[in-house]
Amino acid sequence: MIKLSRKSGSVARWLVLFACLIGLNCHAHKLSDAYLKIDVSDSAVAGEWDIALRDLEDAVGLDANGDHKITWGEVRARQEEITTYALKHLNVSAKDQPIKLVPGDLLIDEHSDGAYAVLRFHGALPVNSENLTISYGLLFDFDPQHRGLLQLRQSDQVQTAVFSPETRDQTLSLATVSPVRQFATFVKEGVHHIWIGLDHILFLLALLVPAVLWRPRSDKELLHAAQRPNEFSIVMNRTIKLVTAFTIAHSITLCLATLNLINLPSRLIESVIAASVIVAAVNNLWSFFRDRAAWIVFGFGLVHGFGFASVLRDLGLPPGSTALSLGGFNIGVELGQLAIVALFLPIAFLLRDTRFYRRIICFGGSAVIAIVATGWLAERALDMRILPF
Repeated sequence: MIKLSRKSGSVARWLVLFACLIGLNCHAHKLSDAYLKIDVSDSAVAGEWDIALRDLEDAVGLDANGDHKITWGEVRARQEEITTYALKHLNVSAKDQPIKLVPGDLLIDEHSDGAYAVLRFHGALPVNSENLTISYGLLFDFDPQHRGLLQLRQSDQVQTAVFSPETRDQTLSLATVSPVRQFATFVKEGVHHIWIGLDHILFLLALLVPAVLWRPRSDKELLHAAQRPNEFSIVMNRTIKLVTAFTIAHSITLCLATLNLINLPSRLIESVIAASVIVAAVNNLWSFFRDRAAWIVFGFGLVHGFGFASVLRDLGLPPGSTALSLGGFNIGVELGQLAIVALFLPIAFLLRDTRFYRRIICFGGSAVIAIVATGWLAERALDMRILPF
């Protein structure tokens, strides 16, 4: 079962900042995902499509008695509606000919974030097809944050793709995929993942916000009284030290978790990630990292690596090129992370002397980050819904 005057002006600006943050087109883990696996042979395609029951409840309605619990009986009673809705939003073609997808069994499977319906289907593939074109539109009509994660398997090779409202139609070659293309695909997915992960972004921003300010040793001195460093190089050195610690740490656990050498419960990982965002933000209000900042960031980076690994496992590592794909994804994460640093840090450095930066960005922004992350922690630890994103 699934259970489904100046002071007032400053306050107003904080509220505006908070409203803007909620309105960002980003999300924290775990976003709405569906997992589409398609096996291709010489004359046929066969697929499995894992769709979260909570998403199907929004799309077709499963909870017949309104008790906020979804049973197998309720899913089975709506099997025809589920199948019709899903296949209406999936079109597969080859050689400019549509492939008729014939529905098969409907099963239930457990993922780390809850129960999923597993829809099986099959269809005939035109002879000597060189490409497969897939059009994906599931849930996009009411959930623009939804993503479809495709794993296309053919003989010993695996291709991956991510469908979004901006990339509904994709064509994949049925010829042998070169190692360079495989590597580039996983680099792209790594960049995409860091850019859509609001919890990872807020953790990084919470570390960057005070980087342009000199922090006094005394806890009695307020954050907004901090003095700027004299040279941008000092800021860069501090930033490089923290980002390097985070990178080394999450690279370690990303590899260990992806290779199934270490597995931890998803709820525990996501809860600790939310807690790491809280701690990083609160440190900007009452400094306690001090000289231990790099080590603390390293520790939290280990946990974030498990979060990255969950996405990589869902995409699937192609047999025979595990190291190449894993390396590409990790490089993509780093490139996405560096892009955020490169965008934020120079602007923060230019604004470091302003009241707006010290009061609104540094103090107010850190407070908002802590509040949002506290909501995530409650949701993830207690399996409840609080925030609208």
